[in-house]
Amino acid sequence: MDEENHKGSTLIRLKFALTLLVLVVGGGTAGYMVVEGWGFLDAFYMTVLTISTVGYGEVHPLSVTGKFLSILIILLGVGSVGFAVGTAGKLMLEDRIRAVLGRRSMKSIQKLHNHYIICGFGRMGRIICEELREKSIPLVVLENEDVVIQEIERLGYPYMKADATSDEELITAGIERAAGLVSVVTDDAQNVFIVLTARGLNPKLNIVARSAAEESIKKLVRAGANKVISPYFLGGHRIAQAIMRPTVLDFLENIVQNKTMDLVLEEIRIAPRSRLVGTTLATSGLRKDFNIIILAIKSITGAMSFNPSFDTEIKAGDTLVILGHSEHLEKLGAITGSS
Repeated sequence: MDEENHKGSTLIRLKFALTLLVLVVGGGTAGYMVVEGWGFLDAFYMTVLTISTVGYGEVHPLSVTGKFLSILIILLGVGSVGFAVGTAGKLMLEDRIRAVLGRRSMKSIQKLHNHYIICGFGRMGRIICEELREKSIPLVVLENEDVVIQEIERLGYPYMKADATSDEELITAGIERAAGLVSVVTDDAQNVFIVLTARGLNPKLNIVARSAAEESIKKLVRAGANKVISPYFLGGHRIAQAIMRPTVLDFLENIVQNKTMDLVLEEIRIAPRSRLVGTTLATSGLRKDFNIIILAIKSITGAMSFNPSFDTEIKAGDTLVILGHSEHLEKLGAITGSS
């Protein structure tokens, strides 16, 4: 059961208990007035005394019927009071626990640096979080739907119940310290607004956004997104490739998803302190020492060189797109100066 339904059912039980208590008090008061012939104040007072079981004496002597009525009021009244008190206590305890967990989550968020802000925890957001966690990349999820937050808590992701279009909420999520932001809410207009807000708060932020409609892609780019992903376009393209080039698609899926082959498609940025700066692909020893394949080099200006020749010089700020075994890539990270 999700958090909203759980809390709603608790509130329904509390309302039922209070309604039952009111009915018992009202019925007891009316009962004493009819059975014993008392006035309203005496009947109401006797009903409250009976339910509270404080031990005061009877207002007036009771008849046999009145005594049976008192027994019935005690059974129904004490039960309804206990039910109401227990339900109210449970509701307050749950709110207290949520508040404590929320403060702990906020403290962990305040410590994050070079993290990614994930706006929306739908099917895409969940997969993105799984991938980032697998790579030990810090993240925080921004979600405002109560039905989703309990699942985020269960999975243990840092989160904020927040509107991702709000400047204040994004600042609280550490957007000024973040490495990137991913906007994958279901509404394109909201994605545009999130991207526009995020870009204004951090001009250097790496922003990736989801687009459901083709016409929204240009709007998201103009708003400041570095990359725009259209799930329907990618899905259609992937199905077409499965028909025309199934072996190629199987190979790429095995690499990207790291299923059966110990091969990893990775990108590594060359830091200024790296010993590879100034060397060529032939003299760098990348192929000989690490048994990796250089598929492309992206320069600091953004220009991409595919299948670079052996005499291509490696410069500081270059990003190498490489294919190799995971154990070799870990060793390579030490000499490239990448983090």
